[in-house]
Amino acid sequence: MAKKRTVSKETARLEAERQKVMSELENLRLAMLNEVDVEPDEGDAEIFEREKTAALILVLERRVQDIEHALRAIEKGQYGMCERCGEPIEPERLQVKPDAILCLQCKREVEAINKRSRGRASARW
Repeated sequence: MAKKRTVSKETARLEAERQKVMSELENLRLAMLNEVDVEPDEGDAEIFEREKTAALILVLERRVQDIEHALRAIEKGQYGMCERCGEPIEPERLQVKPDAILCLQCKREVEAINKRSRGRASARW
């Protein structure tokens, strides 16, 4: 019964986080729509702010995808299990990042692999 309560708690937490992020996304999208188009030579600061807002929108859209992925994992009964090694994800990690799909060890390994890959790609150029 404790496991079911924990899953319900996580579902509620993830849903609340999803709503918060969706609200932020809506506000940012409205702000971009309300911005006046700027000629490139008129104001680099405005263009920079617009690009920054667009980048933030991409980050938040990815966050929504991660949250929805975690909610699907709850539905399948796989929440809290590392998708790489199959071991339980540390409770402390889920407390900080409830949409985590990798345990800390696998996350570190994946980041190290990605870092090496980026290093090789930039060495070719």
